[in-house]
Amino acid sequence: MAEMFSTKGRYALRTMADLGSHEGWVSLGDVAERQGISRKYLEQIMSLLVRAGFVESQRGKNGGYRLVRPSSDYTLGEILRAVEGNLAPVSCLDCTSGELCPKIENCTTVDIWRDLGKVTSAFLDSKSLSDLIGPDGADSCA
Repeated sequence: MAEMFSTKGRYALRTMADLGSHEGWVSLGDVAERQGISRKYLEQIMSLLVRAGFVESQRGKNGGYRLVRPSSDYTLGEILRAVEGNLAPVSCLDCTSGELCPKIENCTTVDIWRDLGKVTSAFLDSKSLSDLIGPDGADSCA
């Protein structure tokens, strides 16, 4: 079965949880090492998270990245949408292109996929980033 979320989405959640489990500025190299993600790929993910306004960066010796809001104020759904684009389970429901699937009117499966998308979105929107971070502030994914 194909994966519903790419490595970009999975790594974004791990990275945000890592940042949320540390105080102050966190270096990209430290996150990359702890999470086992290549620094180059992590830079791409961080760029999307900065653009979404979820993290801020500071250059310099004591710089790095940090969350803009408390971890409890981020939903997993919004983080995934920021890096994945959408949470549609099948490409024919991806409305970002502006084109509808030509078979949508006669498709016998579209309602199932639409309902799955709603359930998935509702579930991910009901979970906060703090749900990924252990009670002692430790990233449970590390």
